[in-house]
Amino acid sequence: MGATFHIFTTAGGHARYVETVENLAAARNRLKQVAHNASGDCLQKVHSPHIARGRHAEQRAARIAAGLLFVLVAFVASVSVLTLLGHVEARSSPIGIVVFILAAVVMPWLTKQKRRLSAATGSAALRADAAESAVCGYLALIALAGLVVNSIWDVSWADPIAALALLPLIAREGWEAMKGKPLS
Repeated sequence: MGATFHIFTTAGGHARYVETVENLAAARNRLKQVAHNASGDCLQKVHSPHIARGRHAEQRAARIAAGLLFVLVAFVASVSVLTLLGHVEARSSPIGIVVFILAAVVMPWLTKQKRRLSAATGSAALRADAAESAVCGYLALIALAGLVVNSIWDVSWADPIAALALLPLIAREGWEAMKGKPLS
């Protein structure tokens, strides 16, 4: 996951923070690359070995993204359960909170842009990446909600319960990404 470091940890916040930092840092480069690939001769319908290899790479990238979503499901589930059992304690920092706020604002917009480009280019990998960005935004919102509930009412179980409730959505996004189909 690159040179990210952990400043903020809640029940599911550890994975959320790492994914948030990674997504925010890579968002600009990904959109720039997709925009470049979507322009000019990249969309020409030419039959060649390069096109077939590109499709294979596209499907492989979508499967890898799906696998990462399933790993995230397992990680968030285990950290949430450990927090509920009292084996993990929540810690926070102002920098981590700022990153979650940025993710809660930027990730929905980024998801919309990626889904639009996926539909325009037929990119299954970009569709899977959009799913990861959406999950990142949802997780950032849940982390913020857990912080608020915990700070106001001293309810430490709010974040892990919210994270566990989000797991079916993350698993569904992983399953859709595994299919490797672009948005239509």
